[in-house]
Parts: sequence; structure tokens; C-alpha cells
Amino acid sequence: MAKASRGQKRVRIAVDIGGTFTDGLAALSPGERIWVAKTLTTPRDPGEAVSTIVVELLRQMTAAGKLGGGGARVTEVVHGTTLVTNTLIERKGAATGLIVTKGTRDVLDIGREWRYDLYDLNLAIPQPLVALDKRREVDARVDASGAVIAALEDTELERLLDEVDGLGVTSVAICLLHAYVSDAHEKQIAAALHRRFPAMAVSLSSGIAREIREYERMSTTAANAYVQPLVARYLRNLDSRVDALVPDVPLRIMISSGGFTSGEAAAQTPILLLESGPAGGVLSALNTARANGIDQILAFDMGGTTAKACVAVGGEPLIAHSFEAARVHRFKRGSGLPILIPSIDLIEIGAGGGSIAHVNDLGLLNVGPESAGADPGPACYGQGGNEATVTDADLVLGYLNQDNFLGGEMKLRVDLAQAALAKLAARLDLSATAVAFGICDIVNENMAAAARIHIAEKGHDPRAFAMVATGGAGPVHAVEVARKLRIPRVLATIAAGAGSCLGLLAAPARVDRSWSNPTLVRDIDWPGVANVYSELRADAERELASAGAAGTGIKWYIGAEMRYAGQGHNVAVTLPWARIDRSTQAPLLREFEKCYRQLYGHLVPNAVAQVITWRLTGRSLVKSHRFTWGDERAGSKPIMRAKRGIFLPLKKAFAPVPVYERYSLVPGTRLAGPLILEERESTLVVPVPSQVEILPDYTVSVLMREL
Repeated sequence: MAKASRGQKRVRIAVDIGGTFTDGLAALSPGERIWVAKTLTTPRDPGEAVSTIVVELLRQMTAAGKLGGGGARVTEVVHGTTLVTNTLIERKGAATGLIVTKGTRDVLDIGREWRYDLYDLNLAIPQPLVALDKRREVDARVDASGAVIAALEDTELERLLDEVDGLGVTSVAICLLHAYVSDAHEKQIAAALHRRFPAMAVSLSSGIAREIREYERMSTTAANAYVQPLVARYLRNLDSRVDALVPDVPLRIMISSGGFTSGEAAAQTPILLLESGPAGGVLSALNTARANGIDQILAFDMGGTTAKACVAVGGEPLIAHSFEAARVHRFKRGSGLPILIPSIDLIEIGAGGGSIAHVNDLGLLNVGPESAGADPGPACYGQGGNEATVTDADLVLGYLNQDNFLGGEMKLRVDLAQAALAKLAARLDLSATAVAFGICDIVNENMAAAARIHIAEKGHDPRAFAMVATGGAGPVHAVEVARKLRIPRVLATIAAGAGSCLGLLAAPARVDRSWSNPTLVRDIDWPGVANVYSELRADAERELASAGAAGTGIKWYIGAEMRYAGQGHNVAVTLPWARIDRSTQAPLLREFEKCYRQLYGHLVPNAVAQVITWRLTGRSLVKSHRFTWGDERAGSKPIMRAKRGIFLPLKKAFAPVPVYERYSLVPGTRLAGPLILEERESTLVVPVPSQVEILPDYTVSVLMREL
């Protein structure tokens, strides 16, 4: 492993693969000076774009005299990717088998037995990742307390192995009844599979989702098995590519819960990578909020394919322990595959820059969910795309500079954007400009509406928040989305177009474990709980050590999903790590009642509290980072490039506004909007009267005068 010698400067590199662009960022420490690179994603071989980014970052730093010849040394590469998400959506995973307890073979087909849309007569249900003929049953069984009802006999095991041999699969998921309480049978089957089929990937529900709810647990385990061979191969190839460019440098992988882990651990449980890129955007927003003393934020990340938001209060994002992937209908809850993993509580609130506009069956203008992606991309990219997208609309409205996209490396074609919009305009009997504004307004309104609900569900008022924008398209749309939400202040981070990479570098090492054992609090076997926690912490510490985080001040937390006996919804409770014994009961109940009262306003008289699932979280210390530019883009004299006509939504007309080179504006600079601030990787559009200020960390603060 590459380590900087005492006193030697070190470089950390972050690379995030998005649906349209792959972003990269190198940070030189001490000093946190950064260099940024951005390129189109290469869907057929995502690692190719990663290599391109790393090469470009190394070139920039070498040209600046910071690498080579006794200079700084690269010590780490942190990576976020959409590979797992895309594999599930596109159904391009491995041939997968599933081993279950006798009588539960149809659980993936039965699901929750409810319709996510009562009035859709042609309701589409997500197909299971494992076909029925690839599922096999075993007679072995334990009850809900973990007691063995039927042992796993050797003859039964041999029969099972022979059947698996005939399935033609390369990966197997094992999900037995009540394995969250007793995993002995799952481990016995896994050991036999490894002996008979050494090259086969095996996923155990007790190691991936050790929780109740058979359908959700089985779906999660099947999803992990489905993507595991692909992700393991991808990470091996990526590790080789990185090693060829920066030898002996460890590869760290961002996970959905907002931390990083080792490549080895990520290859074993790749389902944890589902939301790795968006999680980076949230951490970047939180880092900016901490640096500027802001306690309540709505993190808003909009890239080329999607836009996501997250509420964070007190410097911490909320963590969800279940969500959906690969939805049949992108914005309909219940239409996807349920996944039980810890993840930053993100909500997909809308389209991205590449989302395609169309006329629906009612003759109305709609945007998304289909995206032009990186290939062929929006019409204005000139790569063969001919359908109007959000980026085409932004360009025609004057929000983007056709000659300065990616710093001028990529020229945008206004004529092609207008031609694409004209086709829609003819069908709608509108002008191309009206269609362009309609596209942007629909996207902004949809995002505002979804974010409004998300904030309200958390019990907050958006007017008390600040919005922090990241992503290539985030700063373009953030001010208008915030105005519709009545959020008065918008922040755009330094290097906002590669904001997720800032989050990857600010991420702590993190590990999560859980297990379900529904028990009334008064009946908890505290020595037994303590023993399980001891085993889980030892396992978690081994994973943290593999990620290079051993002995780095790990903070541990005890968590529990609780409810009153007989209820169907849980309340999440968290306590700092302490010795676990009967004395834990009182603080656990106090915290449960505090959280329950906050959510529901009152307690339930004479009700009995119950723990459903225990959780363990270990996390390295979260540090605030104040980044500054390593290249020459930061200046000392404001540069106004020109005035450009842009469409002002309040006036419903074009008007000229000043266009500034963003990093020519030094901290302390104050300007009056409307205006545009351009940088290589993104553009901040301020189309309403406002006070714009450059903060000490080069964050742009926009305080709106009209909401």
C-alpha cells in the first residue's frame, strides 16, 4: 500500500460514475487543494471513463508540479458507481439460483400481495430476479426462536447440490426461514456449495439482510447474488486499471449509507453500493453546511439522468433501512424491488439534464423518465440524439454557454437543440421558446412538489431550510426549485459539478450490522443480546480494518427498530455505544418514547414496547474539509465575460444579465442577481432578484428577494 512518508504531502482521488458524466477530483493534503476532471460516461465499459479521469487528474497535478520528483504521493482512490443500480434496472446480472425453505418457493412471486396503483387495470409488477425454475427447496427448518424443527440431513444436502449443478447458474442466493435468528443451516449449505463449486458466488441472507420480513429479505439476498459476479469482476478489473496508473494504492468504495469500505467487502455485498453516487452528493452538501454554520439543509443533486434530494438536520442525514430499486414506474412507491440495506434517506425527485421531453397521450408536454444518457446524449451534444431534453431547453433559454461547456472542450449545438424543440412545438402549436420554458418549468415544479412532500414527511417546514446544490445540472435549476419551495437561500458548493466527488473525499469509513429478534422489552435476554453485539462488532472491526480504518477513532452506536406490541410501523432509536446489560433498558425506553412522541404527538397508554430489529453502526470521525483550487482558475479580479440574454421566469421574457467567471470572484464579493456564474463543470443560474455572495470557502450564497 502506498503511504506518504512523514512530512510528505498526499493525494486522494475520488471518481464517481453517473448516468451521463463521470466526475473525478484529486485533493492535495495538507491544504485541501483540488483539481477536477469530467468526461462522458462509457456505458459499455465504465472503467474506461474512470481510467480517463485518473489519467487527466495525474496530468493536471504533474503539470502543476505537485506529483513526481519528490512531490506528493497518491495514497487512496475512492470510487462511487451506478453499476449496481443499472444492472438491476437493465436486468443484465448473472444467472442466479435461489435456495429456500420448503414451502417458501413462491415468496418472490407473491410479494406483499397489494397493488401499488388500485386503478391501473394493466398494472405491471416487477419480475423476480430469479426465475421459478431456478429456485430449490430444502426440508431443514428452524422456528422463530431459532430452535431446530427439522435438521439438515447429509442426503438432503447432496440432493440439493446435484440439483444446483443442473441449474446452469453462476451465483446462488440462500434465504431460509428465520435465518436472522439462527444462520447455522445457511452456513452449512454455503460451505457445501463452496466445496462442490469453488468458483460459484454465494449470498447468505443472514450475512446481507439479517432481518424479519421474508419477501424483503429474500428480494435483497437475490439482488445481491444477481449483481455479485458482475461487480466482483468490475472491481477486480478496476483495481488492475488503477494499479497500472498509481501502483500499490488501495481502492475504497462508497456505500449507500454515506461511508466507504474496502473493494474486497464491496465485492462480497455489492448491494450496499446501490446509492453510492447520490450519497456522495449529500455528504458534499453537509460538508459545505458545516463549514458555513448551517444546521438545516435540503441537499439537491441533479445530474444528467436523475435529480435527488435529502433532508439533513443537525449535520446528519437520515438513514433509511429499506427502499426500492428498479421500479417499473419510476415515481410510484411499491413498483420496485424491496431492498433491506442502510442507505442515506434520499428521494428521487425528478429528471436530469438528459431526460427526454415528449407529448403524452393526452396531448400534454411531459418530461422523462426516459433519458438520452451519455450515448447518444441530448440533441445539442451533436452525437446523434434528436429528441429534446432538459439540457436542450436550458441551452435555448440562454442558461448554458454553447462555447464553454466543459470549459470549451465540448461545443453545444443550439441549432440542433432548436430543431428538436421545434418538433415538439409543432405538435403542441407553441413556439420553441415556449416549449423550452415549459420543459424547465415542469421539471422544476415536479422537483419542488416531490421535495415539499419529502420535507413535510420528516416534520419540517421548507422555509427554515437552505438548499445546497451539487451535480452538473443542480446549480442550473436550484434557484428556481428553491423559489417554488419558498426556501430563501441557495448554496452552490465549490466544484459543484463534481460535488459527489467532494463527498467521497469527505466520507468516513462506515460499517453497519443488524439482526431481528422480535421481543418485548421487558422480556429481553440482555446477556444474549450482548453476546450477539460482541460477535457483530468483531466482524465489523475486521471490515473496517480491510478499509484501512482500524484504530482511527471509530465511534460505535447501538440502534433498535421499536414499536408498541401489535403495531405495524417501527420507530428508529439510536444510543451511543455502552456496556449492554439490563441497565440498557431504561435509556432505550426513554429514547423510544422521546422519538415516538416527536413523531406522533403522544404515547399509547398501557402499551408494551417491543424491539423488532437491533442495529450496530461503526463510523470513523467526520471531519470538516475546506477545499480550495489547486489550478489557476481562482483569481483576484472579477471577470465579467459578457452579458447574455436569458429567459427570466418572473417576467416571462428574455433579458440580458451579466455572466461572470465564477472563480474570478474572491470571497467577500457581493453581486446582485439576476446573473450567471460559469465554471468548467457547471453553471449557476440566478434568474431572480437576489443578493449573491462568495463565502470564504468559495461557496456561492444566493439570498432571494422575491419568493
